[in-house]
Amino acid sequence: MFPVVVVHGGSAQVPKERDEKVKSGGCSAARAGYAVLRAGGSSMDAVVEAVSQLENNPYFNAGRGSALNIRGEVEMDAIIMDGKTLGSGAVSAVRNIANPIQLARLVMDKTSHVCLTAKGANQFARSMGVPEVPPESLVTEYSRMRWTKNRAPGTDTGKSQMGKMGTVGAVAVDSEGNMACATSTGGLVNKMEGRVGDTSCIGSGGYADNQVGAVSSTGHGEAIMKVTLARLILFHMEQGQSVEAASDLGLAYMESRVGGLGGVVTVDPQGHWAARFSCPQMFWAAAQKDTLHYGLQTGEDFTQSIDDPL
Repeated sequence: MFPVVVVHGGSAQVPKERDEKVKSGGCSAARAGYAVLRAGGSSMDAVVEAVSQLENNPYFNAGRGSALNIRGEVEMDAIIMDGKTLGSGAVSAVRNIANPIQLARLVMDKTSHVCLTAKGANQFARSMGVPEVPPESLVTEYSRMRWTKNRAPGTDTGKSQMGKMGTVGAVAVDSEGNMACATSTGGLVNKMEGRVGDTSCIGSGGYADNQVGAVSSTGHGEAIMKVTLARLILFHMEQGQSVEAASDLGLAYMESRVGGLGGVVTVDPQGHWAARFSCPQMFWAAAQKDTLHYGLQTGEDFTQSIDDPL
């Protein structure tokens, strides 16, 4: 088993003028997570580092760059799970926090709960000394543009989601065979205030179990929740399916049963990994054996040394 980290940048159509920034940012996040593993760090630390990098990057829909709700405000969800203990922490509808994934880890480590939401999550953040950031620091011109366009009369709300990167996430296996997942999102463009999607729901936005594998999901949250996509994929792996086959089976069932599209990154205890999606595009990057793999379109798998620039 070789340590591995796999990240995704969301299942959405990437505008041509943004794809190089998305590739660069996603590969940097994979490298950051792999650096933790290469130094002997834990899978938990690796996925938090990778997802924090994506939250800090304005080209992804998480942290800075999050989609805006109907009121033009940022509300973010995140989850983390430890495959060794099945410990999990999540937050939903949080505001003024630069890195929700780090707050989710504090929920796991410092409370007896799994998920804190909205005002309570922000109160907990203050009690832990997590600094609040100005709300406007999380809003980008691109997110504001998408919000404005979606408010226009006659807008097709389905098409309005196109061109905005979705949920970000990561899965990892470390040198001790421990697994972890982490997922973070700003949610849907112009969502209702207080809407919570799949990301913070254990078994939907992510799941990790050392005995089976780890998954981080992205796509239409309501569809993912209806089929508990992450846990469904691990069920197929428990039945002997490979990471690729199990991922494809879960995504195919979601599409046929509830008409939902999405994508996942998946790993198993032996360090086998997959990045699979049913949507038009999903940026992903994986780092293992000092090699970086990445892709955006179906069938892509570019490879290079982990230390070489893109």
